Amino acid sequence: MPLDFKDFQEKISTGFRPWQRSFEFWVRAVDIYTGYKVFQVRVNFEKNEKKAEAMWERQHELAADKVYSMCSDMGGFFLKIAQILGKPDLAPAAWVRRLVTLCDQAPATPSNMVQLVLEKELCKNVDDMFERFEWDPIGSASIAQVHRARLKGDKKDVVVKVQHPGVQDLMMTDLRNLKAFALVLQNTDIKFDFFSVCKEMEKQIGYEFDFTREADAMDRIRTFLHKVNRKPPVKVPRVIQNAVTRRVLVMEYIDGVPILNLGDEIKKRGINPDGKMAAAAKQVSPQNSESMKISFATFCLNDIN
Repeated sequence: MPLDFKDFQEKISTGFRPWQRSFEFWVRAVDIYTGYKVFQVRVNFEKNEKKAEAMWERQHELAADKVYSMCSDMGGFFLKIAQILGKPDLAPAAWVRRLVTLCDQAPATPSNMVQLVLEKELCKNVDDMFERFEWDPIGSASIAQVHRARLKGDKKDVVVKVQHPGVQDLMMTDLRNLKAFALVLQNTDIKFDFFSVCKEMEKQIGYEFDFTREADAMDRIRTFLHKVNRKPPVKVPRVIQNAVTRRVLVMEYIDGVPILNLGDEIKKRGINPDGKMAAAAKQVSPQNSESMKISFATFCLNDIN
């Protein structure tokens, strides 16, 4: 069956990228890896322990710049890698300092491609469905970006989450490359089953491409919270029925504070950052910041003001 023009345009924009992406990954990964291997030989000649530590710090900073550039330039799954590695217990301090700023810096999909995805998934013209649609996204992450809009005949704004075209194929390509690289590392340097970790990540991330699954989870969590507490401390957006597909999710708009900015918000409100309230808030994982915002009522902050 021949492709219509919209399908053809979308496939042309994404179809040839995995090959280029694989080549770019291996060039960059091998450069970082060989940089460390050459450095290990060189540092062995340094007998002064303090000088050797300083040399290691400089090497980590050099590698951190390269890892940062790779994650920033390639985006997608590598932004998730930056989130994972940007923790003090998983990477050298120089890597953490460099990567922690990358969590929400995914490039946005152009508006014409967003329109193609919306109209293909929802089977309606954007103008027929929305009274107003802000084409500049209010946020863009590794899998999707979100737009503020208003449905026809409604008085409240909604958030429209749109999956980046071709992102699933690209991220699966990234994971296959990472698994292959993990095998290389296991056979040469590290005594850790990094390959199995990559396989589990591949399984879990695969679920994130199905927004109907996400919508169902949101509904179940929202219902549970209201059953156990008439005024739940966490707000979960209401899903707009008949406006959810695998690649599009429409939900109510909630004005809130991104999880990654929660520390600054706590300080603004004059809350003790070492107190129990702040400690409870900080237990929320920053890796969920793509699809979740903390309402100003979250963790009873409103009750304190």
